[in-house]
Amino acid sequence: MTTQVNGTENALIDQHTNAAEQNTELGKDEIYHLLQNERRRKVLEYLRDREGPVQMRDIAEQVAAWEHDTTVQALMSDQRQRVYIALYQAHLPKLDEEGVIDYNQSRGIVEKTPLANELAAHLELPDDDDDEVDAESERPWGAYYLSVSGLSTLFVGASGLGLPGFTSIPHLIVALTVMSIYTALTFWQVLDNFETTDEE
Repeated sequence: MTTQVNGTENALIDQHTNAAEQNTELGKDEIYHLLQNERRRKVLEYLRDREGPVQMRDIAEQVAAWEHDTTVQALMSDQRQRVYIALYQAHLPKLDEEGVIDYNQSRGIVEKTPLANELAAHLELPDDDDDEVDAESERPWGAYYLSVSGLSTLFVGASGLGLPGFTSIPHLIVALTVMSIYTALTFWQVLDNFETTDEE
């Protein structure tokens, strides 16, 4: 029974090794596809200066810290968990499938292959297409907040001075309206940032 199990394991290892040996280089389209996602780029950046197996958990924590411009120690649990799940379910299996890393999902171990070094050479290259996409998708949040601040000031000022049309509006309603506008705008910004971070 043990001999049969060992034989099956060896066959699977040989199959994975042969697949990796066949995939010794990547085409331009494959490179572009793999590097178009920021989290995959961050994984390669993390692995670039490391040799040997590394813990998948360590990768996820560092990528999350980079995304939130903080340290691993200062990460919130939800920030860490969101990145961990995305790497576990999608990005690391994709890099493993392309032969860029060896990913043992059950043990949570990642090790780069020679293809990772090939991809890492492209990390420093400027990507005009990505810059254009980022510029188009970036919203002018500063202008939005400035506009809301201006309108809120006028609204509160008119109510406080008792200008015609505003005297019948209770001050509590004015305050709640202003706070609701700011809350809605902030929620929109958080949602927009979340979608931008998680998109492929």
